[in-house]
Amino acid sequence: MEVIGHCYFHKQKKKKPIPILPIFTASNKTNCMKRIITGLLALLGLAACSQQSSYEVDSFTTQNGKTVKIHALVHSSMRIEYDGTEIEIDPVLKLGEKTIDYASMPKTDYIFITHEHFDHLDTAAIKLLTGDNTQLITNQRCADMLGYGTVMANGDVLQLADDFSVEAVPAYNTTEGHQNFHPKGRDNGFILTLDGLRIYIAGDTEDIPEMAGIKDVDIAFLPCNQPYTMTVEQLVNAARMVKPKVLFPYHYGQTDVNGIPSQLEADGIEVRVRHYE
Repeated sequence: MEVIGHCYFHKQKKKKPIPILPIFTASNKTNCMKRIITGLLALLGLAACSQQSSYEVDSFTTQNGKTVKIHALVHSSMRIEYDGTEIEIDPVLKLGEKTIDYASMPKTDYIFITHEHFDHLDTAAIKLLTGDNTQLITNQRCADMLGYGTVMANGDVLQLADDFSVEAVPAYNTTEGHQNFHPKGRDNGFILTLDGLRIYIAGDTEDIPEMAGIKDVDIAFLPCNQPYTMTVEQLVNAARMVKPKVLFPYHYGQTDVNGIPSQLEADGIEVRVRHYE
């Protein structure tokens, strides 16, 4: 006689063991369903985490040791986390083949819109991100289109909290034949100061002379796609005027920006290329 598990049978008769089936009661049926539901929720949670973690994140430390995280979403869209404050820059739900999962992100405290073009102003994304206390800050043109918003013009400064201020700066085209894309005086770039950390988000602009007056920048986002913003050469010139510690080329579409780090290495500017196509 052989022993297999807990089933016994005589080898010479070659009888097969009778399978023992579990007896389902109302209690263990409920437990089974709970396990299935818990498993499905876990999978959904992992999927959501995977979606959010698919965006590149750069972390910086402020003068008082607070952390600033910048999530590279797409093109000119970024999410900034700072000391429990959520900030969204030019949020766009879908651009080309890429869709941003704003529904999985927290409702934001601030939305900054630089200007009205479709790759910067998207009411669907704004709706998903807006909560009871969300403040939208933009130029006059966008506020008129949306019907609301805190308006900033070039040169305006807002103190949003004790350790958080924003300055609106010029953003416009200078190349002959391109001025109609972003006329002078209409659109904004923004300088965010978070506990002393200065972040310059240029918006759609060329290497304008006003950049020489922008000082003490820790992080700069400079656009690079002609005919709407800058060539690579213009971006390098703009970076040398602003002199940020860290530079992110953004809004670059199909422009090859991979040569920019070597061009600015001697200037002491760290260039980080992220997925801001």
